[in-house]
Amino acid sequence: MNEKDFAELAAGAALHALSTDDEKRYRRALAEHPEWAAVADIEADSAALLGEGVTPVAPSPGIRAALLAQIAHTPQGGGDDRDAGVHQSPEAEAAAPSAPEAPGVPETRAPRRWTRLAFALAACLALLVGVGVGAVALNAQLTRPASVVALQEIEAAGDAQQATVELDGGATATAHWSGSVGKAVLVTDGLPETDAGKTYELWFVRGEEPIAAGVFDPEDGAATALLEGEMRAGDAIAVTVEQEGGSPTGQPTTDPVIVIPTA
Repeated sequence: MNEKDFAELAAGAALHALSTDDEKRYRRALAEHPEWAAVADIEADSAALLGEGVTPVAPSPGIRAALLAQIAHTPQGGGDDRDAGVHQSPEAEAAAPSAPEAPGVPETRAPRRWTRLAFALAACLALLVGVGVGAVALNAQLTRPASVVALQEIEAAGDAQQATVELDGGATATAHWSGSVGKAVLVTDGLPETDAGKTYELWFVRGEEPIAAGVFDPEDGAATALLEGEMRAGDAIAVTVEQEGGSPTGQPTTDPVIVIPTA
C-alpha cells in the first residue's frame, strides 16, 4: 500500500465509512507506517469541519417510513410506471408535471423514469434536510464502539504512543496509549480464536500486580479492545486466555499470550 491508497482509507475512516476488511487494512497500514499518522489527522480534521455549525436534531419517528414509502413509489424497471400500477403522491406529481407531447412524436419513456427518480431522490434529500439531519446528526445515529472512540482520542493526543509485538504464526498486537488521556487500546490482527467456552482477557500489569481490564473476542483475527480502567505510567499490557466471562478469581490462570511493555 502506498501513501495515496492510505489517504483514501484514512478519509473513509474519518467518516466511519470503511468496511470491516478496509478497517483492518487501515489499522495495519497505520501500525506499519506511523509516519502516515499526519495524513490520518488531516482527514479527521476535514471530516470534523463538515459537521461544524450543524446543530444535531433527532430525526422524527416517521422518517424511516416516509423514506421507504417514497422508495416504494419510485419506478425500478422498464416501461411506463403508469402501466405497472405505480402511482406518485400528489406532492411528487405537482413537483414534476409532464410536458405536453408534440403530435406525432413518440413518448420517450427512459428519460421520464429518470426524471421521476431524480425528483424522488430530491424529495428524500429535502425530507432529511427538513428534520435537520446533517453530517453531525447522521454520525450521532451511528453507534460507534467505545474502543474506536478511545483509539481516536489517543491518536489525537500529543503524547500518543504505540508499540507492536509479533506473535507466533504471524499475528500482531499493537498497544496504543496516552498518559494525558489515561486510556489504552489493543489492536490485533491474525489472532487465533479461542476454544469454546474461552475468551481473551486484558490486564494492566502494574509492577508485579495484574489488574483485570476486560475481555474481548477477535473477529476473523481482528479486534480493537479498550482496556477498562485507567492506565498509569509504566503499566505493561498483557493478554491471557481465560474462561468465558473472565477469570473468576480476578487473577490470571494461564500464562500470557501477549505482553507489551509501555515503559
